Amino acid sequence: MKITGFRTLVLGTPWRNLTYLILETDEGISGIGEARVLGKTHTVGQYLIDVQRHFVGHDPFDIEALYRRMTLLDFGKPGEVVYTGLALVELACWDIIGKATGQPVYRLLGGQAKDRVPAYANGWYTVERTPEGFAEAAQKVVARGYRGMKFDPFGNGDLELEREEFYRSLDLIEAVASVAGTRAQIMIEMHGRFAPHQAREVARAIEHLNIGWIEEPTRPGDMPALNSVRQHTSLPIATGERLYGAPEFREVWGSGAVDVLQPDITQTGGILEAKKIASTAESYSIMVAPHNVGGVISTLAALHLCLTLRNAKILEHFNDFADPHVKKAGDYYPEVVDGYFPVPTKPGWGVELNEDFIASNPPNYVNGVIADPGLNMFENANWAERGQEG
Repeated sequence: MKITGFRTLVLGTPWRNLTYLILETDEGISGIGEARVLGKTHTVGQYLIDVQRHFVGHDPFDIEALYRRMTLLDFGKPGEVVYTGLALVELACWDIIGKATGQPVYRLLGGQAKDRVPAYANGWYTVERTPEGFAEAAQKVVARGYRGMKFDPFGNGDLELEREEFYRSLDLIEAVASVAGTRAQIMIEMHGRFAPHQAREVARAIEHLNIGWIEEPTRPGDMPALNSVRQHTSLPIATGERLYGAPEFREVWGSGAVDVLQPDITQTGGILEAKKIASTAESYSIMVAPHNVGGVISTLAALHLCLTLRNAKILEHFNDFADPHVKKAGDYYPEVVDGYFPVPTKPGWGVELNEDFIASNPPNYVNGVIADPGLNMFENANWAERGQEG
C-alpha cells in the first residue's frame, strides 16, 4: 500500500483552528489526522506541501520510518510546526492502518489497559469573572458527572500578579472548590506565566483545597524554576503540553518535579511518540493526562492512547462547553457519559468527516491567508474576554 495524495481542511472556531489532513492510498483506503497549532495554521499547511516527499509514495504502515524522515533526515532541529505536521500525517496513517486491519487503533498499540477513561472538563468558565459566576458555571460541570474540572483563574500577570489580581484569583478558586467539594477535583491552570516565588505563593494559598494539580506553574522547559516550586509544595504538578517530541521530556522524566505528564499528541509527533513518552514516564512513577484541546479526531486519538496506558490518569475535554459544534465535523463523537469516555470499537478512528459542515465553518482569512485567533497568555487569562487554551 502507498500513499498517493493528500488534502487539508480547516475548521474555524473563535479561539483555535482545527486542521484536518486526509491521506489517500492506492488501495482506496483514506485516513484522517487532526491538529491545532495556535498562530500557525497556514504555516503547518504550507509545511506539509513542502515535505510531502516524506509521506506521499510511502507505505502508511511504516510509522517509525515516517518519524525519521520528517525529523532526523531533514537535518534542522524539529519544533512545534514540524511535530504538528508529523502528527497530522501520523494520525492519518494510523486511521489507514486500522481500517486496513479492521481494528481500532488502541488494539494495534498494545490493546486495552483500561476499561474506561475518566474525563475532566475545560472551557466551562465562559462567564463573568466573579466568584458567583464561576461557582454557577462549576455547578453545571458537576451536574454532568465530570470527575474533574480545570480552569485558569488568574488575570493579568507576567512573572507575578498585582496584589488585587492575586486575591481575586484566590476568591475564584475558593468559589469553585466550594462547589466541587469531594465530588470532583479542580485543576489549576497557570499557563507558564509565573516566576517561582509567585507560583509558590499561589500553591501555599490553595494547598488546603481538593486540588488535582497545578499546571505549568513556571515557564515551559525551565526546570530550575519548576524544581523550586516542587521543593515548596505538596500539590501535584503537571506539565508537558508545550514540549515537542521525546527529547524535550528528557529533563522532566528524572527530575522528580512532575507528578502528571501532559504530552499533546497533536504537537509531539503523533500517538506512537506520545505512547513512548508516556511509557517512559511510567518508569519514573509519573502519571499521564494528555493535553487535548482538539475536535473529534484529536479527542479520539487521545482516548485510544489512554486506553493503552497503565499510567493514564484522566483525559481533558473541551467540547461539551466550548464550541460544542465541532463535534459535527464527523459522523461519530465519543460523548462523555457520567464522567467517563466510552471505549471505541470501530476500525481506525471510526469517523467519516462531514466536509460540508467544515466548509460552512471556515477560519478567518486576512489577505487570502488563514488567520488564527490571537491569544496572549500573560495579558488577561479570562476565558470570557479572550478565549483560553487548556
